[in-house]
Amino acid sequence: MCRNIRPLFHLDPPADDAEIRAAALQFVRKVSGFSKPSQANQAAFDHAVDEVAQALQGLLAALTTTAPPRDRAVAAAKARQRSAKRFGRHATGAALPGDTAGAV
Repeated sequence: MCRNIRPLFHLDPPADDAEIRAAALQFVRKVSGFSKPSQANQAAFDHAVDEVAQALQGLLAALTTTAPPRDRAVAAAKARQRSAKRFGRHATGAALPGDTAGAV
């Protein structure tokens, strides 16, 4: 139903409002069980997304660390490597040698 919610704290460059809202939307979708609510529930759904986004912005502003910020490009490369290992594919989507997952 929804993609994984990714960590937004301590990134370089920092998470923007659109990323925070997207994470809030994914959270509300997951918790409510709706990927798209009915018209009767749309106002409550939107209000929940706004409230969660506001809470996330407050949380990210209040958190502190002495560690250097995480580089987005490095984090993305590590995620591609984990995916390739998990699903037996290169980061490009090509099959690894000996991979028979797509064979018939």
